[in-house]
Amino acid sequence: MIDVLNLALPFFGLIFIGFACGKFKQIPDTALAWMNFFILYVALPALFYRILAQTPLEKLAQVDFIFATTLATVWAFSLSFAIGMAIRRGNIAEAAIAGLAGGYGNIGFMGPGLALATLGPAAAVPVALIFCFDNIILFTMVPFLMALAKPQQVSLAHTALEVVKRIVLHPLIIASALGVASAALHFQPPVALERLMQFLQNAAAPCALFTLGVTVALRPLKKMPWEVPFLTVVKLAVHPILIFLLLSLFGPFDQTWVYTAVLMAALPPALNVFVFARQYDVWVEQASSAVLIGTLVSVVTLTSVMWMVKTGTLPPLLFR
Repeated sequence: MIDVLNLALPFFGLIFIGFACGKFKQIPDTALAWMNFFILYVALPALFYRILAQTPLEKLAQVDFIFATTLATVWAFSLSFAIGMAIRRGNIAEAAIAGLAGGYGNIGFMGPGLALATLGPAAAVPVALIFCFDNIILFTMVPFLMALAKPQQVSLAHTALEVVKRIVLHPLIIASALGVASAALHFQPPVALERLMQFLQNAAAPCALFTLGVTVALRPLKKMPWEVPFLTVVKLAVHPILIFLLLSLFGPFDQTWVYTAVLMAALPPALNVFVFARQYDVWVEQASSAVLIGTLVSVVTLTSVMWMVKTGTLPPLLFR
């Protein structure tokens, strides 16, 4: 257990250092813009590119794994959407953001660093596959639900075009595509460029976790929305259970891949939940609360999953 705590505490420690700094030094959250830009457009793309470029191409074509993990995410989103529809009395827009809170984990900021530190380099490929396909499906579903909620604002064709642009131009999707292309062509970047990308890769997790803490600190919890406890249970408990069951059903898969998927599913709600809420100006305070509560509760739940993974308490498959 002490090994797991030694592994988990630095990650959560960075979040809480960021949280403390955000509380102590009241700098407007607009000051985080450059840090967020560095993480999303520079450091994390370098990480994803290097992960995929160094992976044999045949390991990327795991259709059953992609289907099982994406289906689990869709189910977690759908369950959370249903909870939002029930509590928000049929408000599709608010329920869509609630769906994100229960189905979209912090797979960009926390996921790569945590999975690689827990399970080693073998976790790199499943992390990248989960990131790419979870983002594609969720970045598709939410804008269309918003268009359905407010049909008078934009046409379906315009919404479809915006969805395609959001996916194709996302920096991490672009980096992943370039990584796959490099793996297929066996491209080796010059030594200087490779070292630069390694520096950027190493900066991704610390910067992302610190920024997460600061961002949460700048959005204090005013009151507990009714749906947040239910969504927290879906995100931190139901989602990883769904992933484990579906991988057991569609498997067998490599043990490291199963553990990586469960660990990624156990991550707390992503900051993008709040970003989407603010973009559409709906469910904003509740989204902030969901990220804050989910992150705090995940100190216990995520550490428990890490312990199960590190000690082998979690079986690699349930049915076989």
